[in-house]
Amino acid sequence: MTRHVLTILGSTGSIGVSTLDVVARHPDKFDIFALAGHRQVEKLAAQCLRFRPKFAVVADGGCAADLAGRLKAAGCATEVLHGEQALIDVASAAEVSGVMCAIVGAAGLPSALAAARHGKTIYLANKETLVVSGALFMETAQANGATVLPVDSEHNAVFQVLPRDYSGRLDAHGIESIILTASGGPFLNTDLAAFDAITPAQAVKHPNWSMGQKISVDSASMMNKGLELIEAHWLFNCPPDKLEVVIHPQSVVHSMVRYRDGSVLAQMGNPDMRTPIAYCLGLPERIESGVGALDFGSLGALTFQAPDFDRFPCLKLAYDAMHAGGSAPCVLNAANEIAVAAFLAGQIKFTDIAKVVAHCLAANQAGGADSIDGLLALDAETRTRAQAFAAGLA
Repeated sequence: MTRHVLTILGSTGSIGVSTLDVVARHPDKFDIFALAGHRQVEKLAAQCLRFRPKFAVVADGGCAADLAGRLKAAGCATEVLHGEQALIDVASAAEVSGVMCAIVGAAGLPSALAAARHGKTIYLANKETLVVSGALFMETAQANGATVLPVDSEHNAVFQVLPRDYSGRLDAHGIESIILTASGGPFLNTDLAAFDAITPAQAVKHPNWSMGQKISVDSASMMNKGLELIEAHWLFNCPPDKLEVVIHPQSVVHSMVRYRDGSVLAQMGNPDMRTPIAYCLGLPERIESGVGALDFGSLGALTFQAPDFDRFPCLKLAYDAMHAGGSAPCVLNAANEIAVAAFLAGQIKFTDIAKVVAHCLAANQAGGADSIDGLLALDAETRTRAQAFAAGLA
């Protein structure tokens, strides 16, 4: 039996924790080569003691010294590394067959691209990789024989209901469109007049999913769904006008594919990220994930509605950036990361997030970017612009 040797980037985040939960259920199938946890030293130490990876990666020397001390005291031989180059190294190591890319934000781009260059199986949970560098990343993966498997629940759902021989052309398979579902977040029915008073504590309380703070705010603004549209565009070679979003508050139908004959195929399940993770890790098998069976008797109604751009202007901005192409999605993502951080810090209002993003998109003069250095330079420039504009709103 072939064992899969994994590097998990972002192991201390919600995706990483769920991945390790699935891995622990199948000790005969998986070995952990490396875990990366940024600054969550205590949590990463506990993971190292349980899974005994060869390497652990943290953000800087201080965190590395702290983690190394903890592991040495516990008799754990895991070697501790730090910094961006270490992430690249553990993502591209010869021993590694698969890389879970779950670092939040543009910070996960260099290591994901390194995994693509080295032909790894990439379990992609970092949507910014495709939002920022869609063409570059997919071309790199194809050129080097890397396999890209979508972990986001929506894209994984689409992946599950596409034809097994999907060639990257919708028309060749009788597909009319791809439909991404969105819960609508915690403010789906909130009075628009109250949006200026939304607090960070309210925004991070997602009604269905357990996620990190940044992703939870993106879900509340529906920027998360906008980023997923751009991601789907690249993952499935889907034209922007063939991508739909529908609000589905129950988060049971995770996405759908609309076919030419009138059929709509949907993937359903309880809202738990272990399902898409287990699907990707187990291919071509279906393996146990730890997720309970969907109880149709207790579901009640499943409802759907069109998104309202007045309520969710970030979704409209993402649609516009996707249609514009070129550097616009990179700018969209960088500006949003800064705006969300400012909101979480209490510096700007929830409604200011869209204002920051719109300002940066309007100011963008760059065309496309065909190198990682060019994309990261544009990302840095946009962050500076976003910070200055957000400071003026405070």
